[in-house]
Amino acid sequence: MKILALADNESKFLWDYFDKDYVRDIDLILSCGDLKASYLSFMATMCKAPVLYVHGNHDGRYAYKPPEGCICVEDQIYKFNGLRILGLGGSICYNHGKHQYTEEQMKKRIAKLRFQLFKNHGFDILLTHSPAAGCGDGTDLAHNGFNAFAELMHRYKPAYMVHGHMHANYGSKFKRVRQFEDTQVINAYEKYVFEI
Repeated sequence: MKILALADNESKFLWDYFDKDYVRDIDLILSCGDLKASYLSFMATMCKAPVLYVHGNHDGRYAYKPPEGCICVEDQIYKFNGLRILGLGGSICYNHGKHQYTEEQMKKRIAKLRFQLFKNHGFDILLTHSPAAGCGDGTDLAHNGFNAFAELMHRYKPAYMVHGHMHANYGSKFKRVRQFEDTQVINAYEKYVFEI
């Protein structure tokens, strides 16, 4: 299965200079947040692949105009062709904005998923906006990652974690792919294609 991951910055290559051949073989699109609703709606219209998304810390406007033709997978395990995708959007709380959570609030969100995690025998992809603590996160408060995500990966050992929030222009710490124990961690900034 070929997956296109998106986050944080609308790709001119995909939007302004759209070429259907680039997405012809894409089976699934995952949005990690902080993208315009119109961009995701465009992707859902122009691609045969479904678009699944979680919220970024700047996606408060989705409450008034969500992306059309897309599926929000917040706080659930969504199954697509046998693939189990766990969606947990938002960032660490830094100014009490919408889609910002304290570490304790994120742990409570995960605790509410206990039955889904048990019933589905875990998950294959952790889809988030923020990274896990110590695995591609930043040093400033707004870009700290969640310890709860690291704990989830340690316990359930998903094949992938796909996140955004850390932009390529944030300096030399940007790395597209990392490894956390048994999980490959992908920073989806702008666009990235991977196969599972």
